[in-house]
Amino acid sequence: MSVSLLITAAAAATVETHGGEAASASLPQLDPTWWPSQLFWLALTFGVLYWLMAGKFLPTLGGAIEERRDRIADDLDQAAEFRRQAEDAEAAYNKALADARAKAQSIAADTRAKMDEEIAGLQAETDEALANQLSAAEARIASMKADASAKVREAAADTTRAVVQTLIDEAPTDDAVAKAIDAVRA
Repeated sequence: MSVSLLITAAAAATVETHGGEAASASLPQLDPTWWPSQLFWLALTFGVLYWLMAGKFLPTLGGAIEERRDRIADDLDQAAEFRRQAEDAEAAYNKALADARAKAQSIAADTRAKMDEEIAGLQAETDEALANQLSAAEARIASMKADASAKVREAAADTTRAVVQTLIDEAPTDDAVAKAIDAVRA
């Protein structure tokens, strides 16, 4: 069976079951008598919708899209400007940081040089004071040595004189005592 036969059979069955109602209840849009009216309303509805879309909705949407496009472009320009400002600020910060480091190193070097000079001056003063104390001590030691040597010589002379006088009952002369002491030292 073909499809058209099936449709014809179904329509006939419908007419038989419902009687004359089926002819009046068919789809009016498929009835050629109603087509001119349907075409009129289709054209009128399409024209009104086209006029509304072209005159109202599409320009509003186009304006919104253009406004959004402009806002996005402005935001991108502003972001680029902020980025440039941030890069400039970073460069200024890095320059200031480098300048501060250089200044700190310069101050540290100057302070180190001043401290070295001050330490060298104090060390020179201390060396000079120690040299003076050392020479004074050496002079005192030499003086004490000379005094001690003189006193030892005098004690030796007195002792020699006393021993000789006790042994021979005669006092020796100062020259004889001096010669005897010199002979013992050599």
